[in-house]
Amino acid sequence: MEGEKRYISAEELKEHNKSGDLWISIQGKVYDVSEWAKEHPGGEIPLLNLAGQDVTDAFLAYHPGTAWQYLDKLFTGYHLKDFEVSEVSKDYRRLVSEFAKAGMFEKKGHVALFSLTAVALLFLVVLYGVLRCDSVCAHLGSAILLGLLWMQSAYVGHDSGHYQVMTSRGYNKLAQILSGNCLTGISIAWWKWTHNAHHIACNSLDHDPDLQHIPVFAVSSHFFTSLTSSFYGRTLNFDPLARFLVSYQHWTYYPVMIVARVNLFVQTFLLLFSNRSVPDRGFNIMGILVFWTWFPLLVSCLPNWPERIMFVLASFAVTSIQHVQFTLNHFSANVYVGLPTGNDWFEKQTSGTIDISCPSMMDWFFGGLQFQLEHHLFPRLPRCHLRKVSPLVRELCKKHKLPYRSLSFWEANKSTIRTLRTAALQARDLTNPAPKNLLWEAFNTHG
Repeated sequence: MEGEKRYISAEELKEHNKSGDLWISIQGKVYDVSEWAKEHPGGEIPLLNLAGQDVTDAFLAYHPGTAWQYLDKLFTGYHLKDFEVSEVSKDYRRLVSEFAKAGMFEKKGHVALFSLTAVALLFLVVLYGVLRCDSVCAHLGSAILLGLLWMQSAYVGHDSGHYQVMTSRGYNKLAQILSGNCLTGISIAWWKWTHNAHHIACNSLDHDPDLQHIPVFAVSSHFFTSLTSSFYGRTLNFDPLARFLVSYQHWTYYPVMIVARVNLFVQTFLLLFSNRSVPDRGFNIMGILVFWTWFPLLVSCLPNWPERIMFVLASFAVTSIQHVQFTLNHFSANVYVGLPTGNDWFEKQTSGTIDISCPSMMDWFFGGLQFQLEHHLFPRLPRCHLRKVSPLVRELCKKHKLPYRSLSFWEANKSTIRTLRTAALQARDLTNPAPKNLLWEAFNTHG
């Protein structure tokens, strides 16, 4: 009977918002995921970011229909009092249901097969160019192709991290290790750790790790107050060095993107050899060892040090296009401070993302991530469908007066540079109450 149901208020639910005491609500039913959080495939951080809230939209976005069967054992017996669904959420859930009925989440096309085949062919051509050719041009061409290989391999790793691209979970995990750890040197475990948090807390300055690049970059003056990163569990100190670097970030942006891969290598090692709980740590370390075996050996086969340096920098420069793309999708979008909230999850995704418009023949180059909003709203949707659903998302945003920003690659670069320049000029403002030193004064005495 309806009258026999037990209810708790939204305020009471909010009290269960920490590790060890973590409750969530899905479609008005309250679940205790305190213990399950430790086993959650997406990690504990996404659950902590939405703890004590209704998370229906996020649950639908990231979980297939088979996940519902596991909720019963977590049910507390409580229902959420005065549970209401916004008009935006109703429309969003309708789209998810329509896509599911059409089988779109299962119809993956042959993208993974084509991508893996292309990666394998590129790798063979790179090996041939380095080992069998003597000309500098051939070696430079091989470096360019290696950069493209890393980009395409990263897209396969990204796809397999969001949904199953292979015939079984075991093969899917193998694809992740091969495309991520073995070929690019970047751990799929590190990527999942940061990427899941990014999706849930999209463009939250203190919860989204993809915006936390102090001391090198700051997309907002909020960073000047030395925000505490909930993700890393430390203060992002805006000290004199950070202030100096940020003041010129609109000039250093592209050079830093060229060597950004080095940071990803470092982050991989820091995670894999940390005290954190890392899923499949052994497999991830083995994959990294594969990369750090073949890549140095390949570079060492080049005839001299100038060519070796050229090879590494050229390959890094090509793959930096991908690093730039990732930042274009979010750096100049709207930001906020604090936890995401489950009842405006859709709105937060539209606010914090920017699409990159391009012709369909360039979809392979951007890996589907040019449809960033569509991907954030439907992360389990294979990339071959993102262009098809884009008009539906645009129409939904228009209906509810939400932003839908789609810029050309050139315009997105200009927007990002404007954002970085704005923050840079704010950092240069000597009236800003931040620490100063003589080096800073020397560089900025004349404006």
